[in-house]
Amino acid sequence: MVMVSSVNGKITNGDNSDIYEWTSDEDQRVFLSLKKAHRLIIMGRKTYEVAKKNMRLNTKALRIVITHNPKRFKNIPGQIEFTNESPSALITRLSNYSSALLVGGGEINALFLKEHLVSEIHVTIEPWLLGRGKSLVEEMDSQIQLQLVSTKKLNEKGSMHMIYKVIT
Repeated sequence: MVMVSSVNGKITNGDNSDIYEWTSDEDQRVFLSLKKAHRLIIMGRKTYEVAKKNMRLNTKALRIVITHNPKRFKNIPGQIEFTNESPSALITRLSNYSSALLVGGGEINALFLKEHLVSEIHVTIEPWLLGRGKSLVEEMDSQIQLQLVSTKKLNEKGSMHMIYKVIT
């Protein structure tokens, strides 16, 4: 899982989902390097709607968009698929991939975490306090313990990239 967040855990600035207004160029470089390292990228429909204008489809990576209404969208075989499968059913179907990059948002992150399908979390904390917005992970009934693997200061403003291993 990879995400960018404000110090207070927001992944959007209020109703504005355009993260490029408050995130750093350094975080974008981290995200691009992770994206290049994965052939399978999974996201929710809301994340797709925000990202599609910057998305360049190709046959090097399959993008999966989880949505309640997949028939509303057009699949491009080997490049982008829309599905309403559960996270575990999706991962079972795509078991020929050695790993996947989960790019959110908060609802999708919670679904995959609940089903114990996340092994590592990459999060960049940007030096912002955003008053309102969506959370890194939407509400869950369970708790999940993490172990810090590494930290890296990305810039002089204080953007911090951290990698956590999921313990439970």
